[in-house]
Amino acid sequence: MDNKSVNNEEITLKELFQKVKEWWSYLLSQWKIILVAGIIGASLGLTYSFIKKPIYTATLSFALEDEKSGGLGGALGLASTFGIDLGGGGGSIFTGSNLTELFKSRAMVEKTLLSPVTVNGKVISLAEMYIQNNRWREKWNDNPKFASLAFLPNINRKLYTRVQDSILGKMYEDLSKKGLSVAQKDKKISIISIDVSSTNELFAKFFCEALAREVSDFYVDTKSKKARMNMAILERQTDSIRRELNGAIKGVAVANDNTFNLNPALNVRRVPSAKREVDVQANTAILTELIKQFELAKVTLRKETPLIQIIDKPILPLSKDYFGKLKGLVMGGFFAGFLTVAFLIINRLLKNLQ
Repeated sequence: MDNKSVNNEEITLKELFQKVKEWWSYLLSQWKIILVAGIIGASLGLTYSFIKKPIYTATLSFALEDEKSGGLGGALGLASTFGIDLGGGGGSIFTGSNLTELFKSRAMVEKTLLSPVTVNGKVISLAEMYIQNNRWREKWNDNPKFASLAFLPNINRKLYTRVQDSILGKMYEDLSKKGLSVAQKDKKISIISIDVSSTNELFAKFFCEALAREVSDFYVDTKSKKARMNMAILERQTDSIRRELNGAIKGVAVANDNTFNLNPALNVRRVPSAKREVDVQANTAILTELIKQFELAKVTLRKETPLIQIIDKPILPLSKDYFGKLKGLVMGGFFAGFLTVAFLIINRLLKNLQ
């Protein structure tokens, strides 16, 4: 029985080699078709390499330093260095992934698109630059609804029409899906990188820098909003008490002038002067405390205001990703040849089954 099984295995291997030889001979007999298909595929790949525009990528990285991140935040950061996750990510709306999502939010992207840039000596918005780069104007010329649309820089967003809103929404959708990437390389490192990809090198650079600037301003204003409001209130109160104190000092002087060389028997005439002196003393004490609180508010504002330090800026020329001619020839020829071989094999198998 062992000898029979060995003989069966030998027969099976012989048949397998015979089949492989038959298929190889068949494919060799079709070499002209495979060669023509490979040439056509290589030509298509080369043509695609000429048509395909290169993609430029602008990269900007920055670090965040917040004085309030000490205390519990510092303890959590210290624990994370030892691989211990104690949570606490909800302490601020601008931490970790929340901050990266802020960069990709529609409000920030649209505000960036409406920021001004200078191109060829002319000030236009980034939205207009995006439209020109994608040649949307050429498609809109035949449509009166779009032909007169303008996206001027620094215009109140609330004045935009429904059509303009839809176009900005389309820009945001394209950028968020294909052109914009924001990532924090490591949770232990407060360095965030922004990558903007575009077929227009200048647009990628301008948009990357403008987005970082818009988000930075929004972030700083929001983080220090309470401290600025408190300082503004203290400043108004200080100015008000200072005016009252000046008025009280002037009132004392007027009352003293009115009681100059007054008969000692007429002390009732000295009451206005005494009241004014009480006002001066009270306002002086209040003003002293307000000034102290105002200076403390200044220190608090400095602590509440985070520092955003740009580390790397996009510098021309930007890194370029392009579909090379040699790559187009090789990949086009290979895929065309592979598909042709697969088609020939399937076609012969179907004929054999009939």
